[in-house]
Amino acid sequence: MREIQLGAHTVKSHGIKVARTHMHDWIILLLLIIIDVILNVIRPFYRYVGKDMISDFMYPLKDNTVPFWAVPMIAILLPFAIVIAIYFRRRDVYDLHHAILGLLFSVLITGVITDAIKDAVGRPRPDFFWRCFPDGNALYDNITSNVICHGDEKVIKEGHKSFPSGHTSCLGFLALYLSGKIKAFDRKGHVGKLCIIFLPLLVAALVGISRVDDYWHHWQDVFAGGLIGISVATFCYLQFFPPPYRTECWGPYAYFQTLEESRASAQPTNNINAFNVQPMEVESAYQRAEQSRYMGSSRAQNASILEDEMEAGRK
Repeated sequence: MREIQLGAHTVKSHGIKVARTHMHDWIILLLLIIIDVILNVIRPFYRYVGKDMISDFMYPLKDNTVPFWAVPMIAILLPFAIVIAIYFRRRDVYDLHHAILGLLFSVLITGVITDAIKDAVGRPRPDFFWRCFPDGNALYDNITSNVICHGDEKVIKEGHKSFPSGHTSCLGFLALYLSGKIKAFDRKGHVGKLCIIFLPLLVAALVGISRVDDYWHHWQDVFAGGLIGISVATFCYLQFFPPPYRTECWGPYAYFQTLEESRASAQPTNNINAFNVQPMEVESAYQRAEQSRYMGSSRAQNASILEDEMEAGRK
């Protein structure tokens, strides 16, 4: 297993260097935050909801089982705590930096994609009726039969953001990160390692189910949100870490690149080729080999003639 000395690259010694190397990535992260804020501020598409359709959106208006403030704690702070704990064990700033950067990209890219689709689709939530008519008195347009809402504007606006669910798109990156750290697919048959991987996915699934139970999402919203989340998490993870089934899945690509660079710098710098031979020396060696081959051929020919003469003398 290729591994350099633990503690050789810490936050104190290489943290600033690593951050500067990925300065543009951090700038893009800030832009993603701004875009996501804008997507949450603008008004989504208000899809047509007719009198004959409203029965599908008459589920009761409930509070969230998993409150809004708990989602960042589950999706960001919990993985952060695990990544930091692994850093204190291995003292590898590359692993720490790339895990945090990959996690943030996973969360923000998923958030931008999810919120953009929410605004574009404008699918009503299952409890849309009570958001639109909080007093229970429905009002429809006489011509189009579309709803004429008289509820709170913010509540109505949120009621048009059902598809897809953003709560189920978390913890995919953490599952991949843990699978690499514990070498879950090392072909040694330790099935217990899979339980560690499935635990974050189970938590994400339960959060998604709670969104259906609270009538904030349809089941299709949760399913689509989960697919978006795990897809984005996989792409972001593979930008920094080898696939979980690889032998060196336990470390980021930058870790092994640093190892190769340290090995290369340890070799003599005056080497020109892999055999430590100058081009003129290679040519001279080739000429000497040709001469030796020619001389060997001549000696063999002379020995053959001498042998023939000796045979003739015996006769």
